[in-house]
Amino acid sequence: AAAMSAAAAVRGLALAALLVLSPATAARQTRRPNVVLILTDDQDVCLGGMTPLRKTNALIARMGVTFVNAYVPSALCCPSRASILTGKYPHNHHVVNNTLEGNCSSKLWQKIQEPYTFPALLKTMCGYQTFFAGKYLNEYGAEDAGGVGHVPPGWSFWYALEKNSKYYNYTLSVNGKARRHGENYSVDYLTDVLANMSLDFLEYKSNFEPFFMMISTPAPHSPWTAAPQYKKSFQNVSAPRNSNFNIHGKNKHWLIRQAKTPMTNSSIQFLDDAYRKRWQTLLSVDDLIEKLVKKLELNGELDNTYIFYTSDNGYHTGQFSLPIDKRQLYEFDIKVPLLVRGPGIKPNQTNKMLVANIDLGPTILDIAGYDLNKTQMDGMSLLPLLTGDKNVTWRSDFLVEYQGEGYNGSDPTCPGLGPGVTHCFPDCVCEDSYNNTYACVRTLSTSWDLQYCEFDDREVFVEVYNLTADPHQINNIAKTIDQEILEKMNYRLMMLQSCSGATCRTPGVFDPGYRFDPRLMFSNHGVRARRFSAQSLKGT
Repeated sequence: AAAMSAAAAVRGLALAALLVLSPATAARQTRRPNVVLILTDDQDVCLGGMTPLRKTNALIARMGVTFVNAYVPSALCCPSRASILTGKYPHNHHVVNNTLEGNCSSKLWQKIQEPYTFPALLKTMCGYQTFFAGKYLNEYGAEDAGGVGHVPPGWSFWYALEKNSKYYNYTLSVNGKARRHGENYSVDYLTDVLANMSLDFLEYKSNFEPFFMMISTPAPHSPWTAAPQYKKSFQNVSAPRNSNFNIHGKNKHWLIRQAKTPMTNSSIQFLDDAYRKRWQTLLSVDDLIEKLVKKLELNGELDNTYIFYTSDNGYHTGQFSLPIDKRQLYEFDIKVPLLVRGPGIKPNQTNKMLVANIDLGPTILDIAGYDLNKTQMDGMSLLPLLTGDKNVTWRSDFLVEYQGEGYNGSDPTCPGLGPGVTHCFPDCVCEDSYNNTYACVRTLSTSWDLQYCEFDDREVFVEVYNLTADPHQINNIAKTIDQEILEKMNYRLMMLQSCSGATCRTPGVFDPGYRFDPRLMFSNHGVRARRFSAQSLKGT
């Protein structure tokens, strides 16, 4: 009898424990899914950028879906990050480059766009607790825009890096208070600090509301400072020598043509070194992903959490003899990794649909149950693609747009090049200029894999690439492609450059529902009626 009563007592205790646990457990099971977004800085996919991330590939890619045609609408940090946060193209969020004048984290951005970012909607409308750690926007923390005391609406927990990516000797805004970090690896190495803050959040957050985390690493952005244990990794690795490496960019915009070919030995040594160091910095991101997934598993939250992994833009190392940078219109700069795992996503899948980072906001709001018709976002929810909906109608094109950075004066290192150039290397190869301002339609349909681009310069220079025949974009076919396709692309580009919300999702040139009226092309001011208007560049 005593044994029976002891067993009954244990059962009673177990039942009592279940009753105590059940509200949180039940809430967790019926709650909206959690979402984690990991955003790396300048990580390419075309040149092997995902190769060093073995754990990330195992824990996210193999457990979910890899989007092999994921792009950014602007191949530069600040405009691209603004597109992620707002779900909008640059002409609609008005962040055109990495400067305050280009609206990067400016007062105007804070007033007009920040209150309507997807994290703000998640927190205020969907009841999510939200956590941000890492690089936000390149000019965040600028004195002229509120300093690090400015905490954007929508964040319950805010650990944001002042200005641009660093690994040591930086300042964080900790919920609006400045915290200075030094150069002691064990307490200051930024990628590891982000990992530790993320684990702390998962340990101490509320268990009664779903959460959204955005972790934005400095890696693999310059200055490419690896953790001490990884400084000797990849000693035999060098930048890929693919078919557009160290060749002259003939028939391209003048900025590409000015690169010196062949590159000097010192330039090649420099870019190989940069490539190797970029990979080394990513090993700490790989460790972060592993710690995060283990913690979610330990908490019993992994099965109800979507994890997105992507980058703000691609990168080049020697393509068309440009040493290192991003911001050009080619695949290596506009294409990024995108891996997703989560509830209802089958493991080990690849998806070939054309997706863009303007889709991340709508997707995450869709996961949270928010009505996307209430937003002004240009992107589309990826949720039907994630869950394998076969009846989904998808886009066949999207817009790429960039406003070049340049100064009226000449670059002090290269006075011979004249005014307007910037980001110049010692051998006077410059990566940008104020008239490196362009817009492209990137098309991926059943019949065409095409890129059509126009430059806003005196030449009104056009570049067109058939990527089926020429995946490395060596041959500009603007002068030989069928004239009707050129006209349709020009018209489509004008449409996309003035699109907003639903009009950004209309059928592309090769879609069955496409409508083309050539008469419209010659209304107003002739064929190229709409460029980046002065108004859209001022951000009014």
